[in-house]
Amino acid sequence: MNRSTIFLSAILLIFFGLTQYPSPADGQMQTKIFISVDLEGIGGVGSPLMASSGGKDYETAREYMTEEVNTVVHTIFERMPNAEILVNDSHGDHQNILHGQLHPKVNYIQGRIKPLGMVQGLDSSFDAVIFLGYHAKAGDPDGFLAHTGSGSVKGLWLNGIEVGEGGMNAALAGSIGVPVILVAGDSAATAELGQLLGSETVTTKTAETPSSARLLHPQVVRSMLMDATNTALDRLKNNGFEPLDLGESVEIKMRFASTTHVDILQSIPGVSKTDGFTIRYLADDMDQAYRLIRLMYSFIRT
Repeated sequence: MNRSTIFLSAILLIFFGLTQYPSPADGQMQTKIFISVDLEGIGGVGSPLMASSGGKDYETAREYMTEEVNTVVHTIFERMPNAEILVNDSHGDHQNILHGQLHPKVNYIQGRIKPLGMVQGLDSSFDAVIFLGYHAKAGDPDGFLAHTGSGSVKGLWLNGIEVGEGGMNAALAGSIGVPVILVAGDSAATAELGQLLGSETVTTKTAETPSSARLLHPQVVRSMLMDATNTALDRLKNNGFEPLDLGESVEIKMRFASTTHVDILQSIPGVSKTDGFTIRYLADDMDQAYRLIRLMYSFIRT
């Protein structure tokens, strides 16, 4: 056998070997995607009452929320028919998405009492995370309904980086090696998280004031979501995202509206007061940090 024949045989072996192992984006291998869905950043939601259970047009907001999830889900399944998708309701009482209207292949987590809140169910077996309906961190002057966890929190820092709910959730995902590939929400949220994470973004609205917004039509938002999801999946296929890595141990600093809140939190071993409104805690890892942060703002009231 001459050299030319050997070379051609090697090329054919490589070619046929590669074709036996298609990429996840070709729909042959199972990809796991986690979707966390808040409500303030959903397209078509432009007032506090729409984001509040029992408020005017809240039921309409639920429909918009469900439709945005389905838009992303359908786009994923068109590319990856064997994908496994877990959707976690992440707003208010975490009982907002219209479950019966979701794509039937999706698994759905509902209910507020869960230690990992907005990222409950996420683990290292997932390939990617998507944030829908997100808002900016507390105190952002350009954000619509901007806050972090609850109204009691005025600022949150992880290893010196100021974050909101999106940054906190991305840090938990990053600590287990999972990147955030797409963020959708108001302009302040997408600016904040796009810069921090390098993810694809879809801007659904721009705040006119902290409690009013200039809206894009929901159909326009859903079209943008389809395009951004496809782009994100292309980048994921080519390893185009890096998980957010804050390091092994995580220093938490949280600033509260009330000095009473800070005084109560000092009852937790390891929590110290840095000033009248701010506590500090050094967590062993992001999982421990996340659970404690959620406990401090969600389940301890003053």
